[in-house]
Amino acid sequence: MGSTGSAAREAARPATTGRRGAVVAALMLSMALAALDATIVSTAVPQIVGDLGGFSVFSWLFSGYLLAVTVTLPVYGKLSDTFGRKPVLIAGSVVFLLGSLLCAVAWNMGALIAFRIVQGLGGGALQGTVQTLAADLYPLKDRPKIQSKLSTVWAVSAVAGPGLGGVLAAYADWRWIFLINLPIGAVALWLIVRHLHEPVREATAHARVDWAGALAVFACGGVLLTALVQGGVAWPWLSVPSLALFGAGLALVAVVVLVERRAAEPIIPGWVWRRRTIAAVNLALGALGLLMVAPSVFLPTYAQSVLGLAPVAAGFVLSVWTLSWPVSAALSQHVYRRIGFRNTAMLGIGTAALILFAFPFLPYPGQAWQPTLLMLLLGAALGLFQLPLIVGVQSTVGWAERGTTTASVLFCRQTGQTIGAAVFGAVANGVLAARLGGAGDLDSVTRALDSGPAPEATRRAIADAVHAVYLGAAGAAALAFLVLLFLAPRKFPMLKD
Repeated sequence: MGSTGSAAREAARPATTGRRGAVVAALMLSMALAALDATIVSTAVPQIVGDLGGFSVFSWLFSGYLLAVTVTLPVYGKLSDTFGRKPVLIAGSVVFLLGSLLCAVAWNMGALIAFRIVQGLGGGALQGTVQTLAADLYPLKDRPKIQSKLSTVWAVSAVAGPGLGGVLAAYADWRWIFLINLPIGAVALWLIVRHLHEPVREATAHARVDWAGALAVFACGGVLLTALVQGGVAWPWLSVPSLALFGAGLALVAVVVLVERRAAEPIIPGWVWRRRTIAAVNLALGALGLLMVAPSVFLPTYAQSVLGLAPVAAGFVLSVWTLSWPVSAALSQHVYRRIGFRNTAMLGIGTAALILFAFPFLPYPGQAWQPTLLMLLLGAALGLFQLPLIVGVQSTVGWAERGTTTASVLFCRQTGQTIGAAVFGAVANGVLAARLGGAGDLDSVTRALDSGPAPEATRRAIADAVHAVYLGAAGAAALAFLVLLFLAPRKFPMLKD
């Protein structure tokens, strides 16, 4: 595995102590906040734009937050390994709550976007450190329980976010979307301060932080993810802004490699990619982020435009996977204890590939129960895939490497989602333009459907576009299967609890 002596010493480190139930409650509240704020703004956009203006740039309310979360994950992971989970989680919570307060008092769209980025800077600490602490708190045999709880909280919060945002914007004020974070976050922060106790680490006094590497990673990730998020939306893919951003991003990749190779304690250490287990899990969960875009982004449009469902019913078709995913994840321990982490994950992602591949073969226009059943099965398959990989990879490293490892996994999954949104958006728009003779992209067509039922030609074009996206998602699942088959070891090199 490399660094064997260090890993053995860290494996013997005393466990994180304190009132575990209170700490777990704080972790679940923190996870709920991070998940809610990724989606809660979406249904409140009309009220926000009506109050502040800035319709042309409102998409940055989502992109800015997600970009900040994604690019800070590796930084917070390394900091938690250096200084401990508690100070990083406290600092991240304070930044997140400060960003929420500033968002609530924003005076124009530019200020709100800037404060959403501040929120995201704290959200990165919440996501990565919560997952790492969950592994610190529980031995291997009990980790599926806490991870399935966190998965449930994440799924329910992400799905409930748009509905809650719409209710607050309609019956109170859109600023309450951010103000509601303050009491919930304050409770989570108090529980962490009061009940989480970590052993004193000798290395803290001599810790060396790679601030140059952190800045380089932040700049590189920000530029490349901005190019992916805005390409084909704010400007054409082959336009000067798009090419300039990709060129600058590639140059910054070289800078990151140069800085990290010279750093004594790099933010992204080379062993993250040199160890087969971690590299395989990173790539596999990157593919997971890619394929998740198909149902989460395109299925609601399909349900409304092709099946003719109301928005609430369309949301239900998507949300059923949040029922089967955590249940499957919780039960996955009974499978991976028999056949191993890798084989369990391969079983899950192989099944997911078949389910995604089956979607384009649904009858047209079909019944609502058909995609609903597929989503229920897909959630069960992905629960078997994701949780064994996270639990398994966290169990191959000691305390001093767990934060970095967990952050690298989450970073790859988030990056996969960003790439998937860009790639599948281009695929859907290309198919739609071909079927409708260049009549526009998916967003413009679906906005036009608000005025009445879609013509038959438009419904068929949307169905073909979504089918193409699902085939691409099936390909991403197959890629994850092959990565695990050829790169991941058959038996993960476990450390003793």
